[in-house]
Amino acid sequence: MPSYRASFRTGLLLGLGATFLYAAARRGRRSAPASLIGWDWATRVATRVSGADGRLTAHEQDRLQPYYADMVADLEGPIAAYTGTQLAQSTRVQVMDRPAWVRANVANFRELFQPIDELYQEVTHGSPLGLPGLAQASQALLSVQVGTLLGYLARKVLGQYDMSLLGKEPLDGGQLYFVEPNIRALETMLDVPPDELRRWIALHEATHAHEFEVYPWVRGYMNEHLQHYLRSMVADMRRSRDVSMLTTMLGRLIENLRSGRSLLESMMTPEQRGIVSRLQALMSLAEGYSNHVMNAVGKDLLPHFHLIHDRVEARQRQRGKAEELFLRLTGLKMKLDQYRLGEAFTDHVVRARGVALLNRAWEAPEHLPTEAEIKDPNRWIARMDGLAALRAAS
Repeated sequence: MPSYRASFRTGLLLGLGATFLYAAARRGRRSAPASLIGWDWATRVATRVSGADGRLTAHEQDRLQPYYADMVADLEGPIAAYTGTQLAQSTRVQVMDRPAWVRANVANFRELFQPIDELYQEVTHGSPLGLPGLAQASQALLSVQVGTLLGYLARKVLGQYDMSLLGKEPLDGGQLYFVEPNIRALETMLDVPPDELRRWIALHEATHAHEFEVYPWVRGYMNEHLQHYLRSMVADMRRSRDVSMLTTMLGRLIENLRSGRSLLESMMTPEQRGIVSRLQALMSLAEGYSNHVMNAVGKDLLPHFHLIHDRVEARQRQRGKAEELFLRLTGLKMKLDQYRLGEAFTDHVVRARGVALLNRAWEAPEHLPTEAEIKDPNRWIARMDGLAALRAAS
Protein backbone atom coordinates (compact mmCIF):
# COMPACT_ATOMS: atom_id res chain seq x y z
CA MET A 1 0.00 0.00 0.00
CA PRO A 2 2.05 2.98 -1.24
CA SER A 3 1.14 5.68 1.27
CA TYR A 4 3.39 7.21 3.90
CA ARG A 5 1.75 5.92 7.07
CA ALA A 6 3.14 7.08 10.37
CA SER A 7 4.07 4.31 12.73
CA PHE A 8 6.46 3.54 15.50
CA ARG A 9 9.21 3.74 12.85
CA THR A 10 8.88 7.50 12.70
CA GLY A 11 8.96 7.61 16.48
CA LEU A 12 12.21 5.68 16.52
CA LEU A 13 13.67 7.98 13.91
CA LEU A 14 12.79 11.05 15.93
CA GLY A 15 14.23 9.47 19.04
CA LEU A 16 17.52 8.99 17.25
CA GLY A 17 17.45 12.56 16.03
CA ALA A 18 16.94 13.75 19.58
CA THR A 19 20.27 12.30 20.65
CA PHE A 20 22.11 14.68 18.31
CA LEU A 21 20.82 17.70 20.20
CA TYR A 22 20.80 16.21 23.65
CA ALA A 23 24.38 17.25 24.41
CA ALA A 24 23.69 20.84 23.44
CA ALA A 25 20.48 20.89 25.45
CA ARG A 26 22.35 19.70 28.55
CA ARG A 27 24.53 22.80 28.56
CA GLY A 28 21.74 25.30 29.00
CA ARG A 29 20.78 23.68 32.27
CA ARG A 30 19.46 26.31 34.59
CA SER A 31 17.06 27.79 32.07
CA ALA A 32 16.33 24.55 30.20
CA PRO A 33 12.80 23.94 28.87
CA ALA A 34 10.68 21.28 30.55
CA SER A 35 10.97 18.85 27.64
CA LEU A 36 13.40 18.06 24.87
CA ILE A 37 10.78 18.76 22.18
CA GLY A 38 8.24 21.56 22.33
CA TRP A 39 5.22 19.53 21.27
CA ASP A 40 2.87 22.49 20.92
CA TRP A 41 5.46 24.18 18.77
CA ALA A 42 5.98 21.02 16.69
CA THR A 43 2.21 20.74 16.23
CA ARG A 44 1.97 24.31 14.93
CA VAL A 45 4.86 23.74 12.51
CA ALA A 46 3.39 20.45 11.29
CA THR A 47 -0.05 21.98 10.77
CA ARG A 48 1.44 24.82 8.74
CA VAL A 49 3.64 22.50 6.66
CA SER A 50 0.66 20.21 6.01
CA GLY A 51 -0.97 22.97 3.95
CA ALA A 52 -4.12 25.06 4.14
CA ASP A 53 -5.87 22.75 1.67
CA GLY A 54 -5.86 19.87 4.14
CA ARG A 55 -8.88 20.77 6.25
CA LEU A 56 -12.40 19.38 6.51
CA THR A 57 -15.44 21.15 7.87
CA ALA A 58 -17.33 19.58 10.76
CA HIS A 59 -20.23 18.97 8.38
CA GLU A 60 -17.99 17.04 5.97
CA GLN A 61 -16.59 14.90 8.77
CA ASP A 62 -20.08 14.11 10.08
CA ARG A 63 -21.22 13.14 6.59
CA LEU A 64 -18.19 10.95 5.84
CA GLN A 65 -17.96 9.16 9.20
CA PRO A 66 -20.84 6.69 8.60
CA TYR A 67 -19.71 6.17 4.99
CA TYR A 68 -16.27 4.98 6.05
CA ALA A 69 -17.59 3.00 9.02
CA ASP A 70 -20.07 1.14 6.79
CA MET A 71 -17.38 0.55 4.17
CA VAL A 72 -14.98 -1.02 6.69
CA ALA A 73 -17.79 -3.18 8.07
CA ASP A 74 -18.66 -4.35 4.53
CA LEU A 75 -15.05 -5.34 3.88
CA GLU A 76 -14.73 -7.39 7.04
CA GLY A 77 -16.53 -10.38 5.51
CA PRO A 78 -14.29 -10.72 2.41
CA ILE A 79 -11.13 -10.20 4.50
CA ALA A 80 -12.21 -12.81 7.07
CA ALA A 81 -13.16 -15.26 4.33
CA TYR A 82 -9.69 -15.03 2.78
CA THR A 83 -7.57 -14.96 5.94
CA GLY A 84 -9.65 -17.43 7.93
CA THR A 85 -9.55 -15.08 10.92
CA GLN A 86 -12.45 -13.30 12.60
CA LEU A 87 -12.49 -10.07 14.61
CA ALA A 88 -14.22 -10.18 17.97
CA GLN A 89 -15.53 -6.64 17.51
CA SER A 90 -15.77 -3.98 14.83
CA THR A 91 -12.76 -1.76 14.30
CA ARG A 92 -13.26 1.87 15.22
CA VAL A 93 -13.07 4.32 12.32
CA GLN A 94 -12.22 8.02 12.36
CA VAL A 95 -12.31 10.40 9.38
CA MET A 96 -9.66 13.10 9.72
CA ASP A 97 -8.23 16.14 8.06
CA ARG A 98 -4.50 16.82 8.18
CA PRO A 99 -4.44 18.90 11.38
CA ALA A 100 -6.41 16.19 13.20
CA TRP A 101 -3.96 13.55 11.98
CA VAL A 102 -1.07 15.68 13.22
CA ARG A 103 -2.64 16.05 16.67
CA ALA A 104 -3.33 12.32 16.99
CA ASN A 105 0.23 11.40 16.12
CA VAL A 106 1.80 14.11 18.26
CA ALA A 107 -0.08 12.58 21.20
CA ASN A 108 1.52 9.22 20.38
CA PHE A 109 4.99 10.71 20.06
CA ARG A 110 4.65 12.67 23.29
CA GLU A 111 3.95 9.38 25.07
CA LEU A 112 6.81 7.70 23.22
CA PHE A 113 9.33 10.33 24.32
CA GLN A 114 8.34 10.39 27.98
CA PRO A 115 11.31 8.30 29.22
CA ILE A 116 13.74 10.57 27.37
CA ASP A 117 12.06 13.70 28.71
CA GLU A 118 12.28 12.34 32.25
CA LEU A 119 16.04 11.89 31.89
CA TYR A 120 16.31 15.32 30.25
CA GLN A 121 14.60 16.95 33.22
CA GLU A 122 16.79 15.03 35.64
CA VAL A 123 20.07 16.26 34.17
CA THR A 124 19.04 19.81 33.29
CA HIS A 125 17.57 20.98 36.61
CA GLY A 126 19.71 22.09 39.51
CA SER A 127 22.95 21.94 37.54
CA PRO A 128 25.47 24.73 36.91
CA LEU A 129 24.59 27.24 34.22
CA GLY A 130 26.11 26.57 30.84
CA LEU A 131 25.69 28.61 27.69
CA PRO A 132 22.63 30.87 28.13
CA GLY A 133 19.77 30.13 25.75
CA LEU A 134 21.37 27.08 24.13
CA ALA A 135 18.78 24.68 25.52
CA GLN A 136 15.96 26.82 24.16
CA ALA A 137 17.66 27.04 20.78
CA SER A 138 18.15 23.27 20.71
CA GLN A 139 14.53 22.67 21.60
CA ALA A 140 13.40 25.09 18.91
CA LEU A 141 15.53 23.41 16.27
CA LEU A 142 14.38 19.91 17.18
CA SER A 143 10.73 20.98 17.42
CA VAL A 144 10.90 22.47 13.93
CA GLN A 145 12.53 19.30 12.58
CA VAL A 146 9.87 17.09 14.14
CA GLY A 147 7.08 19.39 12.98
CA THR A 148 8.43 19.50 9.43
CA LEU A 149 8.58 15.71 9.22
CA LEU A 150 5.07 15.30 10.61
CA GLY A 151 3.76 18.00 8.30
CA TYR A 152 5.27 16.21 5.31
CA LEU A 153 3.72 12.93 6.40
CA ALA A 154 0.37 14.63 6.95
CA ARG A 155 0.32 15.60 3.26
CA LYS A 156 1.00 12.01 2.14
CA VAL A 157 -0.77 9.62 4.50
CA LEU A 158 -4.02 8.14 3.17
CA GLY A 159 -4.97 5.72 5.90
CA GLN A 160 -3.42 4.61 9.16
CA TYR A 161 -4.08 1.79 11.57
CA ASP A 162 -3.30 3.24 15.00
CA MET A 163 -2.61 0.34 17.33
CA SER A 164 -2.51 2.51 20.49
CA LEU A 165 0.97 1.52 21.60
CA LEU A 166 2.62 2.81 24.74
CA GLY A 167 -0.65 3.65 26.44
CA LYS A 168 -1.62 2.68 29.95
CA GLU A 169 -2.65 -0.92 30.49
CA PRO A 170 -4.87 -2.36 29.32
CA LEU A 171 -4.07 -1.04 25.87
CA ASP A 172 -7.08 0.16 23.92
CA GLY A 173 -8.05 -1.52 20.68
CA GLY A 174 -6.75 0.01 17.49
CA GLN A 175 -8.64 2.32 15.19
CA LEU A 176 -8.52 3.23 11.53
CA TYR A 177 -7.77 6.79 10.41
CA PHE A 178 -8.73 8.01 6.95
CA VAL A 179 -7.23 11.36 5.89
CA GLU A 180 -9.91 12.46 3.46
CA PRO A 181 -8.20 15.55 1.92
CA ASN A 182 -5.27 13.39 0.81
CA ILE A 183 -7.56 10.68 -0.55
CA ARG A 184 -9.46 13.31 -2.55
CA ALA A 185 -6.20 14.68 -3.95
CA LEU A 186 -5.09 11.19 -5.00
CA GLU A 187 -8.50 10.50 -6.54
CA THR A 188 -8.20 13.63 -8.68
CA MET A 189 -4.61 12.91 -9.65
CA LEU A 190 -5.23 9.30 -10.67
CA ASP A 191 -8.71 9.78 -12.18
CA VAL A 192 -10.06 6.53 -10.72
CA PRO A 193 -13.51 5.61 -9.32
CA PRO A 194 -13.82 7.37 -5.92
CA ASP A 195 -15.56 4.60 -4.01
CA GLU A 196 -13.23 1.89 -5.30
CA LEU A 197 -10.15 3.92 -4.39
CA ARG A 198 -11.40 4.27 -0.82
CA ARG A 199 -12.18 0.57 -0.58
CA TRP A 200 -8.73 -0.23 -1.96
CA ILE A 201 -7.17 1.86 0.84
CA ALA A 202 -9.51 0.45 3.47
CA LEU A 203 -8.70 -3.15 2.53
CA HIS A 204 -5.08 -2.67 3.55
CA GLU A 205 -5.79 -0.79 6.76
CA ALA A 206 -8.62 -3.06 7.88
CA THR A 207 -6.37 -6.10 7.43
CA HIS A 208 -4.04 -4.65 10.08
CA ALA A 209 -6.84 -5.20 12.58
CA HIS A 210 -6.65 -8.93 11.84
CA GLU A 211 -2.96 -8.87 12.66
CA PHE A 212 -3.15 -6.91 15.91
CA GLU A 213 -6.64 -7.65 17.22
CA VAL A 214 -7.00 -11.35 16.40
CA TYR A 215 -3.49 -11.90 17.80
CA PRO A 216 -3.32 -9.44 20.72
CA TRP A 217 0.14 -10.62 21.82
CA VAL A 218 1.56 -8.81 18.77
CA ARG A 219 0.74 -5.39 20.21
CA GLY A 220 2.31 -6.37 23.52
CA TYR A 221 5.40 -7.64 21.67
CA MET A 222 5.79 -4.33 19.86
CA ASN A 223 5.17 -2.35 23.03
CA GLU A 224 7.78 -4.38 24.92
CA HIS A 225 10.39 -3.93 22.20
CA LEU A 226 9.72 -0.21 21.92
CA GLN A 227 10.10 0.19 25.66
CA HIS A 228 13.29 -1.88 25.55
CA TYR A 229 14.63 0.37 22.80
CA LEU A 230 13.83 3.50 24.78
CA ARG A 231 15.37 2.10 27.98
CA SER A 232 18.49 1.28 26.01
CA MET A 233 18.61 4.81 24.62
CA VAL A 234 18.18 6.36 28.06
CA ALA A 235 20.86 4.07 29.51
CA ASP A 236 23.15 5.13 26.67
CA MET A 237 22.58 8.76 27.59
CA ARG A 238 23.17 8.09 31.29
CA ARG A 239 26.50 6.42 30.56
CA SER A 240 27.53 9.51 28.59
CA ARG A 241 26.76 12.06 31.30
CA ASP A 242 30.41 12.33 32.32
CA VAL A 243 31.77 12.51 28.78
CA SER A 244 30.82 14.38 25.67
CA MET A 245 27.61 12.91 24.25
CA LEU A 246 28.36 14.52 20.93
CA THR A 247 31.83 12.94 20.79
CA THR A 248 30.37 9.54 21.69
CA MET A 249 27.67 9.72 19.04
CA LEU A 250 30.01 11.01 16.32
CA GLY A 251 32.49 8.23 17.06
CA ARG A 252 29.74 5.64 16.75
CA LEU A 253 28.51 7.26 13.55
CA ILE A 254 31.93 7.13 11.88
CA GLU A 255 32.61 3.55 12.99
CA ASN A 256 29.26 2.24 11.78
CA LEU A 257 29.28 4.12 8.48
CA ARG A 258 32.67 2.53 7.76
CA SER A 259 30.96 -0.82 8.26
CA GLY A 260 28.49 -0.02 5.48
CA ARG A 261 25.44 0.66 7.62
CA SER A 262 22.80 3.26 6.77
CA LEU A 263 22.74 6.70 8.42
CA LEU A 264 19.84 5.65 10.64
CA GLU A 265 21.54 2.42 11.72
CA SER A 266 24.83 4.22 12.29
CA MET A 267 23.54 6.06 15.34
CA MET A 268 22.52 2.82 17.10
CA THR A 269 24.40 0.59 19.48
CA PRO A 270 24.54 -3.14 18.60
CA GLU A 271 21.79 -3.77 21.16
CA GLN A 272 19.57 -1.11 19.59
CA ARG A 273 20.18 -2.46 16.10
CA GLY A 274 19.04 -5.88 17.27
CA ILE A 275 15.82 -4.47 18.70
CA VAL A 276 15.11 -2.44 15.57
CA SER A 277 15.87 -5.44 13.37
CA ARG A 278 13.17 -7.48 15.13
CA LEU A 279 10.72 -4.60 14.86
CA GLN A 280 11.60 -4.05 11.20
CA ALA A 281 10.94 -7.71 10.46
CA LEU A 282 7.57 -7.55 12.21
CA MET A 283 6.53 -4.40 10.36
CA SER A 284 7.64 -5.88 7.03
CA LEU A 285 5.43 -8.88 7.76
CA ALA A 286 2.53 -6.65 8.83
CA GLU A 287 2.71 -4.38 5.79
CA GLY A 288 3.34 -7.25 3.40
CA TYR A 289 0.47 -9.30 4.83
CA SER A 290 -1.92 -6.35 4.47
CA ASN A 291 -0.76 -5.68 0.91
CA HIS A 292 -1.16 -9.34 0.02
CA VAL A 293 -4.72 -9.46 1.38
CA MET A 294 -5.56 -6.15 -0.30
CA ASN A 295 -4.43 -7.56 -3.65
CA ALA A 296 -5.99 -11.01 -3.23
CA VAL A 297 -9.37 -9.68 -2.09
CA GLY A 298 -9.37 -6.45 -4.07
CA LYS A 299 -8.86 -7.96 -7.50
CA ASP A 300 -12.12 -9.91 -7.08
CA LEU A 301 -14.03 -7.21 -5.24
CA LEU A 302 -13.14 -4.05 -7.18
CA PRO A 303 -13.84 -3.86 -10.93
CA HIS A 304 -11.06 -1.29 -11.46
CA PHE A 305 -8.55 -2.80 -9.05
CA HIS A 306 -5.76 -3.23 -11.60
CA LEU A 307 -6.26 0.30 -12.93
CA ILE A 308 -5.92 1.74 -9.42
CA HIS A 309 -2.95 -0.45 -8.58
CA ASP A 310 -1.07 0.35 -11.79
CA ARG A 311 -1.64 4.10 -11.57
CA VAL A 312 -0.53 4.26 -7.94
CA GLU A 313 2.59 2.24 -8.75
CA ALA A 314 3.38 4.57 -11.67
CA ARG A 315 2.98 7.59 -9.41
CA GLN A 316 5.42 6.08 -6.92
CA ARG A 317 8.03 5.61 -9.64
CA GLN A 318 7.73 9.26 -10.65
CA ARG A 319 8.87 10.74 -7.33
CA GLY A 320 11.22 13.65 -7.85
CA LYS A 321 14.86 13.65 -6.79
CA ALA A 322 14.18 16.06 -3.92
CA GLU A 323 11.51 13.79 -2.47
CA GLU A 324 13.74 10.74 -2.86
CA LEU A 325 16.49 12.54 -0.96
CA PHE A 326 14.07 13.49 1.81
CA LEU A 327 12.89 9.89 2.11
CA ARG A 328 16.44 8.61 2.39
CA LEU A 329 17.59 11.21 4.90
CA THR A 330 14.59 10.74 7.18
CA GLY A 331 14.56 6.95 7.02
CA LEU A 332 11.16 6.83 5.34
CA LYS A 333 12.76 5.10 2.37
CA MET A 334 13.32 2.17 4.71
CA LYS A 335 9.60 2.30 5.53
CA LEU A 336 8.73 1.94 1.85
CA ASP A 337 11.16 -0.96 1.53
CA GLN A 338 9.15 -2.75 4.23
CA TYR A 339 6.18 -2.88 1.86
CA ARG A 340 8.22 -4.28 -1.01
CA LEU A 341 10.11 -6.92 0.98
CA GLY A 342 7.12 -7.87 3.12
CA GLU A 343 4.83 -8.25 0.14
CA ALA A 344 7.38 -10.43 -1.68
CA PHE A 345 7.69 -12.61 1.44
CA THR A 346 3.96 -13.09 1.93
CA ASP A 347 3.29 -13.69 -1.77
CA HIS A 348 5.99 -16.36 -1.88
CA VAL A 349 4.75 -18.17 1.23
CA VAL A 350 1.14 -18.20 0.01
CA ARG A 351 2.12 -19.43 -3.47
CA ALA A 352 4.22 -22.16 -1.94
CA ARG A 353 2.07 -23.31 0.96
CA GLY A 354 -1.09 -21.24 1.25
CA VAL A 355 -2.38 -18.55 3.62
CA ALA A 356 -2.79 -21.06 6.47
CA LEU A 357 0.98 -21.43 6.77
CA LEU A 358 1.45 -17.68 6.49
CA ASN A 359 -0.95 -17.21 9.41
CA ARG A 360 1.36 -19.29 11.58
CA ALA A 361 3.66 -16.27 11.70
CA TRP A 362 1.07 -14.57 13.92
CA GLU A 363 0.66 -17.44 16.38
CA ALA A 364 3.68 -16.81 18.63
CA PRO A 365 6.78 -14.58 18.88
CA GLU A 366 9.08 -17.47 17.93
CA HIS A 367 7.13 -17.87 14.67
CA LEU A 368 7.87 -14.36 13.46
CA PRO A 369 10.29 -14.18 10.53
CA THR A 370 13.65 -12.53 11.02
CA GLU A 371 14.89 -9.84 8.64
CA ALA A 372 17.03 -12.52 6.94
CA GLU A 373 13.97 -14.76 6.53
CA ILE A 374 11.91 -11.88 5.13
CA LYS A 375 14.50 -11.69 2.36
CA ASP A 376 14.62 -15.50 1.97
CA PRO A 377 11.09 -16.88 2.61
CA ASN A 378 12.18 -20.49 2.07
CA ARG A 379 14.29 -20.27 5.22
CA TRP A 380 11.21 -19.34 7.23
CA ILE A 381 9.13 -22.10 5.61
CA ALA A 382 11.84 -24.65 6.47
CA ARG A 383 11.96 -23.41 10.07
CA MET A 384 8.17 -23.67 10.40
CA ASP A 385 8.31 -27.22 9.02
CA GLY A 386 11.00 -28.05 11.55
CA LEU A 387 8.94 -26.67 14.44
CA ALA A 388 5.91 -28.65 13.25
CA ALA A 389 7.99 -31.86 13.07
CA LEU A 390 9.31 -31.32 16.61
CA ARG A 391 5.80 -30.72 17.91
CA ALA A 392 4.51 -33.88 16.18
CA ALA A 393 7.34 -35.96 17.61
CA SER A 394 6.88 -34.75 21.18
